[in-house]
Amino acid sequence: MDYQALYQQKLTTAEQAVKVVQSGDWVDYGWCTNHPVELDKALAARKDELKDVKVRGGVTMWMPEIAKADDAGEHFTWHSWHCSGVDRKIIAKGMGFFGPMRYSELPRFYRENISVDVAMIQVTPMDSHGNFSYALAASHLADMLEKAKTVIVEVNENLPWVYGLTGSEINVADVDYIVEGSNPPVAQLGGGGAPTDVDKAVAQLIVEQIPNGACLQLGIGGMPNTVGSMIAESDLKDLGVHTEMYVDGFVDLALAGKITGRCKNLDKGRQVYAFAAGTQKLYDYVNRNPDVMAAPVDYTNDVRVIAQLDNFISINNAIDMDLFGQVNAESAGLKHISGTGGQLDFVMGAYLSNGGKSFICMSSTVKGKDGSVKSRIVPTLTPGSIATDPRSCVQYLVTEYGMINLKGLSTWERAEAIISIAHPDFREQLIQDAEKMKIWRRSNK
Repeated sequence: MDYQALYQQKLTTAEQAVKVVQSGDWVDYGWCTNHPVELDKALAARKDELKDVKVRGGVTMWMPEIAKADDAGEHFTWHSWHCSGVDRKIIAKGMGFFGPMRYSELPRFYRENISVDVAMIQVTPMDSHGNFSYALAASHLADMLEKAKTVIVEVNENLPWVYGLTGSEINVADVDYIVEGSNPPVAQLGGGGAPTDVDKAVAQLIVEQIPNGACLQLGIGGMPNTVGSMIAESDLKDLGVHTEMYVDGFVDLALAGKITGRCKNLDKGRQVYAFAAGTQKLYDYVNRNPDVMAAPVDYTNDVRVIAQLDNFISINNAIDMDLFGQVNAESAGLKHISGTGGQLDFVMGAYLSNGGKSFICMSSTVKGKDGSVKSRIVPTLTPGSIATDPRSCVQYLVTEYGMINLKGLSTWERAEAIISIAHPDFREQLIQDAEKMKIWRRSNK
């Protein structure tokens, strides 16, 4: 097959390509760094011609052009599979909504439940075999594009080519239109500020529990990043990576010689992930690097796959938790923050792993906008808050005041253990709350 001839046959402008979108259509933008740029601008320019166009995305790194106009919501409705700060702004504008899910199920949603009229994503330049790489976001893109009636790819020369499993590339024969974009720099995600003393205290407790040869999953956020930094400075060796999101912390670990993957039961020697976002350091590291491997999220986040990896260590953040052991990592009451993502899958998978451990970590308190300090450990979750991890699944909980294991504990034992890692200023009130809920029995330890 003459791939270059086929490429030229399908090459068009963004303005021409988006003419395929009609009022009432479902349009998919893909995921995170793969959201289109020129195609998004061209679609936004057609705003006044269109009504009720429903657009899906997730972990949005920049404000889409289709969401910028004051009357954008009269023409487009945004649907996010996992909310970033940008997604939250779109929702607050009144034109966005969230799609609840366990991230591992998203490819199956496309296979069984979802219709896609038009899909448009950024990809790498085509190789000599006619393939475009999904670059940083294998995620669910293969199933999404398979379901789409029309597939438009926007080529960005700055996207890294990432090797991966089936489901990490698309051939020019399966593409309807090709647009050569303006090659913007890949959107970057910073690592946040310097770790706080609280971050360091929590991270130290977790690092002490990690054995040589462990396989790591780190969530996004200050505490998981701090854990990564401490591992890089530790004596740990021969670590592996199998994670949902690949972040700069893993690059630092690899460059420090901590990651070899030689103890992994699956994908030995490879760092496996569903999508990646970080700084240019990360993008340069993953580009054509045989040590890393992109894979669809129904592989990376499958509890059955995770459970096969010995000594699996899962480290994730939370917004708050209650005295029953329910963990909320998604909302502040009715205000949506992020999503379930893969947290529950990794909590369950790590526990099922031989030697595996799952850690949910957070600071014991949070300061409100009014300057008041509030406990992150609450009697019951605030009405509207989401129980991301049910009490029956949670293993280790960690704050700067200690680490507890909830497995095997009754309701009163849980309440006592959880209160023991709360900030001291709130413990007496939490005891009173536990007594009112009839889950308090002070032990004689």
